[in-house]
Amino acid sequence: MAKELKDLTKRAENYSQWYNDLVVKADLAEQSAVRGCMVIKPYGYAIWEKMQQQLDKMFKAEGVQNAYFPLLIPKSFLSREAEHVEGFAKEAAVVTHYRLKAADGGVVVDPAAKLEEELIIRPTSETLNRNT
Repeated sequence: MAKELKDLTKRAENYSQWYNDLVVKADLAEQSAVRGCMVIKPYGYAIWEKMQQQLDKMFKAEGVQNAYFPLLIPKSFLSREAEHVEGFAKEAAVVTHYRLKAADGGVVVDPAAKLEEELIIRPTSETLNRNT
């Protein structure tokens, strides 16, 4: 094990890369085909579940209620948070269509299925609805 750890990025040099290297070497997760996304493997998911259970107990002890937020939000919602968005906007994915169709043994975006308003995959925004 010590030999494998010698190949890791030094923690003091680049903490983020060190952490990513460690997660991959420990077989907790691996890169997916989608940039910025990882597949969380069984041991990694087990650790996440334990963390989540403990945090949930702590939150509930403080009276906090859990909530889920939508993954997709209209671009206009995000526009209200221009300052907040600036730091991650270049990494945000945009959904422009709602349907695919079969073509030439594969699939293509159906040009007739263009959304009226683009949807953003919300990485960190707190925007919920038009009233917030």
